[in-house]
Amino acid sequence: MFFTFAAMLALLAVGSHVAVAMGIVTTALVLLVQGVPMAVIAQTAFKSVNSYALMAIPLFVLAGNLMMRGNIAGMLIDLIGTLVRAARGGLALTVMIASVFFAAISGSSVGSAAAIGSAVVSGLKDDGYPARFAAGIVAVGGTLGLMIPPSLGFILIGSIVGLPVDRLFIAGVLPGLMEAAMLMLAVAYLTRRHGYGRTIARPDWRGFAARVPKAAPVIVMPVLVIGSIYTGYLTPTEVSAFAAAYAALLCLLVYRSVNLRGAWSVVQESLLQTTMIFAIVMGGSLVGFMMARMGVSAAIVDAIVEARMTPWQFLLLANVILLILGMFIDGVAMIVLTSPLLFPVATSLGINPVHFAVIMVANVEIATLTPPVGLNLFVMSGVTKLPVHEVVRGVAPFYGVRLVALALISYVPAISLALL
Repeated sequence: MFFTFAAMLALLAVGSHVAVAMGIVTTALVLLVQGVPMAVIAQTAFKSVNSYALMAIPLFVLAGNLMMRGNIAGMLIDLIGTLVRAARGGLALTVMIASVFFAAISGSSVGSAAAIGSAVVSGLKDDGYPARFAAGIVAVGGTLGLMIPPSLGFILIGSIVGLPVDRLFIAGVLPGLMEAAMLMLAVAYLTRRHGYGRTIARPDWRGFAARVPKAAPVIVMPVLVIGSIYTGYLTPTEVSAFAAAYAALLCLLVYRSVNLRGAWSVVQESLLQTTMIFAIVMGGSLVGFMMARMGVSAAIVDAIVEARMTPWQFLLLANVILLILGMFIDGVAMIVLTSPLLFPVATSLGINPVHFAVIMVANVEIATLTPPVGLNLFVMSGVTKLPVHEVVRGVAPFYGVRLVALALISYVPAISLALL
């Protein structure tokens, strides 16, 4: 197993795509292991994406991209800011609240960061926030898109390990809100300590009331998405179709912020993003198949049992492994590669698999902020035109908050399981 991961990291280091690296390594393993026909590559790859749950991914990606292109984030920020900007650091707090709303629409960390960032970064700079701090809070707020449903991470985990995606979505609600609350407290503290941001004299209730009718269809969307999942009225895949249709209705007909040509461009972009995700899923499933065929998964479980490792010790070890992996590979690849190995161990130790799925997503959130390959860092570098190391400096004050949240999620299962 060590040589397998070392080979993949070496291929990534020379510029290979994650899916290509995993495919090459798997092909080499198939050639080396006797009794494994080459046809298994095509069969396993097809089976990995021939999933009803995975059908939700392209539709949620499309919904998020439409809302991003339609400047829905700007409308949310304008609405929330009429009230919240009366507090010190109000615009920064507005960004965090808007991130929660957009997370419940997009399901993507990168999509949330890009949408919120393009709508608010210039305003943060004009309001007296340093550029790197502005980039940092948007990058950190964007990670909530991975925890708050609909989450692409939960869809992947559910399809890989066979967990109900709707239960995973519900399990992510309280942890996501807890993370948002902790980040808002951190933002409030930092802005007050450093004197960032200007305030308005008082909340603009009249302006808020005037903006509510226009923003109401957007505000209702997260309620409809999460409510239909929680009540069991729609499956996650059905909800993804509803979300995409609703987003198209808003952007094309209600707000007319996207024309037909722009919508077609969004569809093409969404297809490319989905293809990249599915390619990683296929490559990871091949690696997982070969690891299982070579007895690696069973050997790991046996080693943990023989070591008499307790659940809390395993959770600590798993978090350390995932945090380290997050420095080198993106979240999708991390989920696809580690889920088949870690979930059997977790269940053998009596850890609730839904709880462990939330822990894994919390690690993926941190991975998007961790150099050298943290995707949100590069997104915000592109939006703000800052070097990546400056964005890292802006994110740095929030790493401690995310680690504390990870510890709470790991060792207080009720946070994840209370709504189930």
